[in-house]
Amino acid sequence: MAAHRAVAAGAGLPDPSRRPPRGAPRRKIVDALRYLVDTGCKWAALPQDFPPFKTVFGFFTRWSAAGVFNLIRDQLRHRIRRAMGTSPNPVAAVIDSQSVKVAATVPRSTSGYDAGKKTPGRKRHIIVDLKGLPLFVMVTPADMHDSVAAREALFRLRLMHPEITIVWADLAYAGTLIAWAKSYLRLTIKTVSRPKDAKGFVILPRRWVVERSLAWLLHARRNVRDYETLPEHSEAMLTLAAITLMTRRLTRLPAHPNAAKPRVHPAVAAA
Repeated sequence: MAAHRAVAAGAGLPDPSRRPPRGAPRRKIVDALRYLVDTGCKWAALPQDFPPFKTVFGFFTRWSAAGVFNLIRDQLRHRIRRAMGTSPNPVAAVIDSQSVKVAATVPRSTSGYDAGKKTPGRKRHIIVDLKGLPLFVMVTPADMHDSVAAREALFRLRLMHPEITIVWADLAYAGTLIAWAKSYLRLTIKTVSRPKDAKGFVILPRRWVVERSLAWLLHARRNVRDYETLPEHSEAMLTLAAITLMTRRLTRLPAHPNAAKPRVHPAVAAA
């Protein structure tokens, strides 16, 4: 845990030595948030070892609105990619979505029904690099089609990562979205379809990367179902789960001998 705190602090987390107005160390706030995401407990059920849950929730809402979690996620991704000997900024990505059920406390105005998956709830749209590290997360009602949500997701991705030139996706992102992304965002979308003669489970090129990332996020019990009133808070919970996974990965990852010499991924060079 101490190593994870050091990594998170180095990634841009506010100085743990500085105390919030009510005296709770920021390190305790972060530990409480990670505990809540990992175990899936209620806010009011946080153990007494942590600050009061209202204090923890207050910092969660402020940090979420300020983009602190996204900043930490991006810094950790850069450090992992450097340690693996690749460029800190990817030029290729993979996009996909996942529909999940919501709790009874989630308002109907922010949820819907996914007719394709037959799932009432919300839909998580995630974009990852070729290593499976998250670049962008967005939560919408489940009845929003992937191609519609992808316009907003890809537009925001283009603003944050102008170096990305190609995005792999499934057939749900085909159609007019490909021409729109090429014309307005200068992004190339390549769809990967399932083989016609395939039966049962098949590992599909590129798509398996983002599907694995979605499975990783479900290791955190808080993300098995959507309990958040606001979609922005759902995005923050997913990002916190990704931060935990990346800190663990970074502390176990040995330094790559070519870490100081960024190189282009072979798949990207071939494309």
